[in-house]
Amino acid sequence: MKVTAALLLLLCACAVFSPSHAAAQGLPSASLTKGTWDFGVSGTGGSSVAGGVDDVRIFTVGFRVGRILTNEHGSGFLKGNLEWALDIDPVNVYVTDPQNVYGASIAPLNLKWNFTSGSRVAPYLDWREGVLFTDHDLPFPGTSKVNFQSGLGLGFHIFTREKRAWTAEVKYQHISSAGLGDLNPGINTVQFTLGYNWFK
Repeated sequence: MKVTAALLLLLCACAVFSPSHAAAQGLPSASLTKGTWDFGVSGTGGSSVAGGVDDVRIFTVGFRVGRILTNEHGSGFLKGNLEWALDIDPVNVYVTDPQNVYGASIAPLNLKWNFTSGSRVAPYLDWREGVLFTDHDLPFPGTSKVNFQSGLGLGFHIFTREKRAWTAEVKYQHISSAGLGDLNPGINTVQFTLGYNWFK
């Protein structure tokens, strides 16, 4: 987790202090407009935290398709708009005891508020709900091969030019089977994401 957090900070620093900074003013408001499609690819890594099963490490790779639903609302720092998105992660790896678990996940409900008042960086808040399917019971035998994922994320789109942005996010995610298995201990995680987004 420490290495991933350091990479997030490095990405933010490189984007903010890159030579194209002066040409990138006003990009969030121009790029994140009603009706715009959001296409993204990303990789995520993290681990379990207190409140559930311990010593679980996570790695995922996936893509996003979203659409901005509203015009900008609010004023000052809070000015922004609402986006819906679909996340599909065909690669899910969970390093657990006694074995690694592999799977795929889909999150059809993503509601995201884009803060658009910045000149180059657009923070956002994201709430998502999804389903995870795995080849073995997760997190250990006797639980379930089907689990539900609920998460809250804080992220940043760092625009390099209009309609193009690097993305960095930290999220808290809860994973549990909602009683589908004999046992339902749950996994609470903190995860870090790096990605790239195209807005069309």
